Amino acid sequence: MTFDTVVLIIVTILALFGLSRAFIGPTIWDRLLGFSLFSSKVIVAAILIGQVINRTYMIDVAIIYGVLGFVGTILIARFIERRGDV
Repeated sequence: MTFDTVVLIIVTILALFGLSRAFIGPTIWDRLLGFSLFSSKVIVAAILIGQVINRTYMIDVAIIYGVLGFVGTILIARFIERRGDV
């Protein structure tokens, strides 16, 4: 088992913690934080997978997912702002 594989497993476990916070979070702010945490861990995992399989297109996938995660976070924050504090 290589170092990259161990780090990928650790990042996957941390991403699952973020996903659980997004689903279980008692407040909308916890859900937003969980979504952001999961999104950032998926970006790191995509880059690590690209490193392991030696493909540079995974960096493009990570960049695209980063932009989508950012837009998703902004849309959720605007929804909360217009709806009022929950």
